[in-house]
Amino acid sequence: MTHTPNGAAPPGATTPVSASVPVPTLPAVPPQPTPTPAPPPQEARRTAFAEGVDRLRRAATTEPGRLRIIGALLAALVVAFGAVTAWQMTDRAAAADDVLTSSQPLSSDAADIYRSLADANTAASSGFLAGGQETAASRDRYENGIRTAAAKLVNAAANSEPGSPSARTVTELNRLLPEYKGLVERARTYNRQGFPVGGAYLRYANEKMQKEMLPAAEDLYTKENQRLRDDYADATPYPWPAIALGVVTLAALAWAMRRNYLRTNRVLNHGLVAATAAAAVVLIWLTAGHTLARSGLNDSYDHGVRSLNVLHDARIASLKARGNENLTLVARGAETTKVGDETFDAYDHDFGRDMDTLAKGLAQARRLADDAGGERPVDSAVGSMTEWRKRHAAARERDENGDYQQALDMVIGAKGATGECFDNVDKNLATALAHEENEFERAAGDGRDALTGLPAGAAVLALLGAAGAVLGIGRRLSEYR
Repeated sequence: MTHTPNGAAPPGATTPVSASVPVPTLPAVPPQPTPTPAPPPQEARRTAFAEGVDRLRRAATTEPGRLRIIGALLAALVVAFGAVTAWQMTDRAAAADDVLTSSQPLSSDAADIYRSLADANTAASSGFLAGGQETAASRDRYENGIRTAAAKLVNAAANSEPGSPSARTVTELNRLLPEYKGLVERARTYNRQGFPVGGAYLRYANEKMQKEMLPAAEDLYTKENQRLRDDYADATPYPWPAIALGVVTLAALAWAMRRNYLRTNRVLNHGLVAATAAAAVVLIWLTAGHTLARSGLNDSYDHGVRSLNVLHDARIASLKARGNENLTLVARGAETTKVGDETFDAYDHDFGRDMDTLAKGLAQARRLADDAGGERPVDSAVGSMTEWRKRHAAARERDENGDYQQALDMVIGAKGATGECFDNVDKNLATALAHEENEFERAAGDGRDALTGLPAGAAVLALLGAAGAVLGIGRRLSEYR
């Protein structure tokens, strides 16, 4: 019998299966769905700014890229310097022009309104004292004062903002002026007829002038002076932002030229040199031009506006003093005032206060006068004022002693009267005002002219400088092509 190795069944033999062992049957498993793979995460959308930053970062790693960035920054700096300079100097040039052609003339017009009203009031009282013998010169002076005030009010109305406080003041003065003139005409009419009520009308007209019209005119004068000071404040400050930006621009251009030299050993880059020259010219023009303008404007204020204000006040004080001197004789003691325990004639008391104001004003005008042309008329006015005081004291002594006619002749007489002194004071103050007006116009004109062409010139030079910077950097870039 033959056996296979290891007890294995011979080939072709079938392995018997035991009938007692069942074959297990596995339960059917339902097919599972195939899982869908998750989509890859989407990249976050980038902003244009972030992409631009990346491009700049990549460009900055190469020399051509760095040159492009430097050229763009230099051109932007030069243009910004020119734009800020043009903007700041346009504002200052406009303010300087307003000082010369608008605000100061309007301030003088406001002072002339006050002076003309006070002059008309003084002439009215002088004419009233003369009665039927009123001279043509006195009448003409009154009419001229009224006409001047009306004309200056028209000019002030045309140059004031609608609805502004100045416009309302002008409207009020235009309403009061015909009322005042009507009262003066009634006083004259009754005075010629010999009715004492004429004096009452004149005192009422003077009260309207002193308590309503002159305060309104003084308010207008104050507002116009404030407007003038505001224009000076706008024209004189240094343009520090433009100056600082100019220094930064020149420093950046110098750095760029030094960098170019260190990398190429070339001393000069024509484009960068042109840009530097343009920026330097603008900076020098800016600082020198504004310094000259500031000096001229400050001089026009110190030796022009201040003197004009003092002289206007002194002239107004002399007019008010003359009016009160005349009204002392018109009222003849009808108006009194108490100072402490003493009683004084109201108009004579006001005359003394006005003369004190005049004396202080003349002393200050003398200190402000900076040449012989300004000193001489003020000195003459001081001499006339001193004589005026003496003559007035003599006239008051005559009046208090009952010699009214003699006192009247010493006030409004043809020769040796106080009227001569008043006329001399007024004439010398007018001469001093004309001199200081010329001084103001010269200095303010010089200040304004120093800024001529600066805004436009700065803009043009800045554009040329920016072009030079771009061309200079472009010349370097061409070496990498």
